[in-house]
Amino acid sequence: MEEFVATGRRKTAVASVRLRRGTGKVEVNGKAIEDYFVQQVQRQTVLSPLEKLNKQSQYDMIIRTKGGGVEAQSEAARLGVARALVIENEEYKQELKNEGYLTRDPRMKERKKYGQPGARKRFQFSKR
Repeated sequence: MEEFVATGRRKTAVASVRLRRGTGKVEVNGKAIEDYFVQQVQRQTVLSPLEKLNKQSQYDMIIRTKGGGVEAQSEAARLGVARALVIENEEYKQELKNEGYLTRDPRMKERKKYGQPGARKRFQFSKR
């Protein structure tokens, strides 16, 4: 059985996606996608590259996620799914790229600096 493996990242979340021909079964960290991503929006985010290509029921997916929050994990999984589809068939690349599914979101949390309570916030100034 041929399998296509790709990795997606978002903030501190990492998702490894294994894509193989099948019936549309999606498993995330050993659970069904409905049990792991409770909100419909998150499930749509993960499956959006497949929906764009009308291939929802042609692939089975095993997704392993860790780090970050559930929303970041769903976006990391979306990037992994899109990359796996491109590995499977290079012709999908331009269509997925136009939708922005192959772009890694570079925004990260800014680090806390010394002498301050946060990344940008300053301690309160007292004149007297």
